[in-house]
Amino acid sequence: MPSLDPGREKAILDATFDLLSEMGYDRMSVDQIAKRAKASKATIYRRWAGKPELVVDVICRRFDMDVPPVPDTGSLRGDLVEVVRGLSAAAERKHGLIMGLSSTLVSHQELARTLREHMPVRDLAGTSLLIERAAARGELPATVEAGRLFEIVEALVWHRLIFIGPPLDDAFAAEAVDGVLLPLTRAWAG
Repeated sequence: MPSLDPGREKAILDATFDLLSEMGYDRMSVDQIAKRAKASKATIYRRWAGKPELVVDVICRRFDMDVPPVPDTGSLRGDLVEVVRGLSAAAERKHGLIMGLSSTLVSHQELARTLREHMPVRDLAGTSLLIERAAARGELPATVEAGRLFEIVEALVWHRLIFIGPPLDDAFAAEAVDGVLLPLTRAWAG
């Protein structure tokens, strides 16, 4: 994948994100992205194969940048609450984009396929580190697969955001951890 000047790449990604949030995937075009980013379409196509790849790049990068690593609170429960809070805050900031993309991913199989193919295996919130710390403190008899645990965290947050609705507040974080994440983590480690 050819690289661009970092400033040019950021301008294109920012323009894509802004247009995606403003008008949605269907109405947004590469022409509009190029115009907003003050770049040529040729520049965009040298870096991305098309609109689906560009949008996937925006999605992957923006969520990776928005979820802060979890601090060491001294307990598995506290760390998990912070993971849920961090992901919830990132999801709430992107609520409009997420809602628009949810329906778009159902109707645009090419975009959905591209997202699945390029979505990195992520440990956005340092989930593996918090599992290792919990095992070292004796809170878990063994470690568990951090990726599986983070998928459950994501599922809880997305379900709440899309189907139930905000707020994704401290009460939600505590309920998710105490009712689902801690029991599941302990069962997987046992």
